[in-house]
Amino acid sequence: MIMLQNLFRTRPRERLGQTLYEAAVRQAREPAFYTRLGVADRIDARFEIYTLHVLLLVMRLRDEGERGAEAGQDLFNIYVSALDHALRELGVGDVSVGKKMRKLGEALYGRMTAYEPRLRDGDASGLAAGLARNVYESEDAGAGEALAAYALASRARLAAQSFDAVADAPAWAEVSE
Repeated sequence: MIMLQNLFRTRPRERLGQTLYEAAVRQAREPAFYTRLGVADRIDARFEIYTLHVLLLVMRLRDEGERGAEAGQDLFNIYVSALDHALRELGVGDVSVGKKMRKLGEALYGRMTAYEPRLRDGDASGLAAGLARNVYESEDAGAGEALAAYALASRARLAAQSFDAVADAPAWAEVSE
């Protein structure tokens, strides 16, 4: 009987990952991204904004050593699972889900690999160029400047919070033009 209770009990780390995922999604749905910053209200652009927020949280969590790395991995796993679920909700068949998830996984890894060093180094122009390309589908880095400024400001605000504060309610920067 105890084994069954343990099987169905939610572990605290999993709850933290879910809570942080929900916080990232809430922030990514902030209307100002779409009204002030001109992010297109399309599924691919939303994917980009969600990915940026998940990355910001994962980076902050990893700064906490092993405890944070575990929480960051849980957040990442929940995000990937949510992507899978979203594809299924959109009606993608079981046969196609694997292929689509592979493409999304490659895109996710590519974004994180491209943005992380720029966020760590405070490279606003490099980050703006990547965001312009991926979020705004533009080769003009200027298109991504405001979003890059927001991302760097959010990185700084999250870094200033304790692990427990981030886990409770991440402090994002204000979305402004």
